[in-house]
Amino acid sequence: MSVSWKNLRAEFPILDQQVNGRPLVYLDNAATSQKPRCVIEALTRYYEQDNANVHRGIHALSNRATAAYEAARERTVKFLHAAAPAEIVFTAGTTDGVNLVASAWGDANLRAGDVILLTEMEHHSNLVPWQLLARRTGATLRYLPIVPGDTGLLDRAQLDRVLTPEVKLFAFTHVSNTLGVINPAAELCAAARKVGALTLVDAAQSAGHLPIDVQKMGCDFLVLSGHKMCGPTGIGVLYGRAALLAGMPPYRGGGSMISSVTYFESKWAPSPAKFEAGTPNIADAIGLARAMDFLDELGRDAIAAHDERLATHAYARLQAEVPGIRLLGPADHRSGVISFALPGAHAHDVVTLADQEGVALRGGHHCNQPLMHKLGLNSTSRASFYLYNTEDEIERLVAALKKIQKFFAG
Repeated sequence: MSVSWKNLRAEFPILDQQVNGRPLVYLDNAATSQKPRCVIEALTRYYEQDNANVHRGIHALSNRATAAYEAARERTVKFLHAAAPAEIVFTAGTTDGVNLVASAWGDANLRAGDVILLTEMEHHSNLVPWQLLARRTGATLRYLPIVPGDTGLLDRAQLDRVLTPEVKLFAFTHVSNTLGVINPAAELCAAARKVGALTLVDAAQSAGHLPIDVQKMGCDFLVLSGHKMCGPTGIGVLYGRAALLAGMPPYRGGGSMISSVTYFESKWAPSPAKFEAGTPNIADAIGLARAMDFLDELGRDAIAAHDERLATHAYARLQAEVPGIRLLGPADHRSGVISFALPGAHAHDVVTLADQEGVALRGGHHCNQPLMHKLGLNSTSRASFYLYNTEDEIERLVAALKKIQKFFAG
């Protein structure tokens, strides 16, 4: 299917506005994406027609809500090419999914002498939970480095050195939220299996941009957030292999996650109910399923190609038109994320001034403080592209940065 990316913007009502007297250019998609009209309508329809609690009711609204909630789980199975609904746990987002695995799997399986392998480009959400787990269990952390320089690519020549039999879990990002690097997830998962390590893939920046097949990827766990893939905030997914989830204790206790309760003990329901204590985020799961429909109607291969085309073009334009700019990540074969530093200008100042031009960027360490320090930076500005962005908006970005640079030059 041929996609008219420019016409697609009409499906996103929020983009039809002005900021500081100029048409909005939204380039903060790595932080959160905008929502198409169909997702907004799905949320409205649920709250206007079907709102009720799920699973235990026997009246019409509860039955409809339950059917829609579990249909969202089935949709996620298809979206990730999982084997069964039991492998799909709804969470509050990527961070919640990582913490679930760190607590439910990690506390039960790790001990002193074990190693958790991460990469030097991890978001804090895929770093801090493992630090806490290591502190609780006596396990240690180890890192697969990036190559020297600004490309940010993993130093895969070091993989055999760091991925040893002591490693029990290798947790890594599929796509870096700062560098735009797309890591070879299937290759990394295969290497981990050879030494008996499990894998967790942080797909927060990839799930809405690239085709994902967890069976072909060979991962043991995968986590994602709905709000970065045209879905609502507050909803995410943990995929886990059925056998692993079946052997894990609950993450939280409460209603819905039990099969029986006495005054002194409880027995757990099977996965996924075991990990979804209390009233779930029903509406947002339904909205997420509609976002998955929307993305697959466009085609995730086509979205990935569009992202890469925009990012490659933006990289070349910024390099050519903005003297002295420091660009992070590879020049091509990348995701739609470009982080950069302007000489003599703090990232927050760049973002503030860009906003005056109607251009929405992100500034800071991007929850990547260790990576920033390794690169000799305190912060960067970041432009991140998605399916509704255009080459014309890249020209708006370039013009804004040239104006900002002139301002700081006096």
